[in-house]
Amino acid sequence: MVRKDPSHSTATLSIEGIEPVALLGLNDRNLRLIETEMKGSIVVRGDRVILAGPEAEVRELKGVFVGLIDMVRQKRVLSEDDVRYVIEMRDHPESPSNLAMEPVVTNARREAVIAKTFGQRDYLKAIQEHDIVFSIGPAGTGKTFLAIATAVAALRRKEVDRIVLARPAVEAGENLGFLPGDFQEKVDPYLRPVYDALQELMGEDALKRALENNTVEVAPLAFMRGRTLRHAFVILDEAQNATLSQVKMFLTRLGPESRAVVTGDITQIDLPDPEQSGLVKVQSILRDVEGIAFVYLSEADVVRHRLVQKIILAFAKHEGTQPGRNQRRKT
Repeated sequence: MVRKDPSHSTATLSIEGIEPVALLGLNDRNLRLIETEMKGSIVVRGDRVILAGPEAEVRELKGVFVGLIDMVRQKRVLSEDDVRYVIEMRDHPESPSNLAMEPVVTNARREAVIAKTFGQRDYLKAIQEHDIVFSIGPAGTGKTFLAIATAVAALRRKEVDRIVLARPAVEAGENLGFLPGDFQEKVDPYLRPVYDALQELMGEDALKRALENNTVEVAPLAFMRGRTLRHAFVILDEAQNATLSQVKMFLTRLGPESRAVVTGDITQIDLPDPEQSGLVKVQSILRDVEGIAFVYLSEADVVRHRLVQKIILAFAKHEGTQPGRNQRRKT
């Protein structure tokens, strides 16, 4: 008599109604990735996925596949990064299906802009629910892009009349005075990332028209002084390079029916004295102000090349700092 191993387990999941390539990837690329990163046996037969192995391994595999299947059923096109993220977050208390939200906006290539991580989802929810949101986290987490996407969506829905984006013109190792050209030509390189995001979301022709009629304005932070911005979506990018007085000046420009998002990475401060960063100081000052939200993104929310996450962790280890944690503080 052969005794069944009590630790052995199986699970069968239905993928009825799903094109296998949507879940498994072109040439089973997604399946190969799961098999490389996780233990257990995976067999796909018709409209079923059969999982086998020790109970703990099957439980983890099932969690990953359930999340991916839900995402596909929600019409989400899975990328390799999506699959990798679901694998890495398999111990997260929430299912990846909870990432599902209405697309923020459709970009110029008619692609839906959506939250790709739990941190990004919380960030977008905070923008929906608060008039002022601070987003703090490392490079590649979508802080600026999602803020601009939300602003473009609000403009299209006529919730605001204009978008105003500002950045401190602070050198990151270069000297502004030595750059060629007039003042606008000198500051344009500092604003280029903002233009790039706007162009991707709006398209070159639409952006050109919006800039010409001042529906969209991109300017150095210093140009904000003395203004009152009504019915506007206002974004301060790279706020770690603004002083406390500049952050205060920016926030107090807000007029009726306006919203603001402030983004920055406090691990990349280019001010001569990093302790003067307004983004660092403002967290304690505004922590208890009702209507303001602070959202903290981490290396887990990086949506650039997967090596960017490893680079962030390596530098944090070298510098003796800790990358941010996914958390959301409402006040």
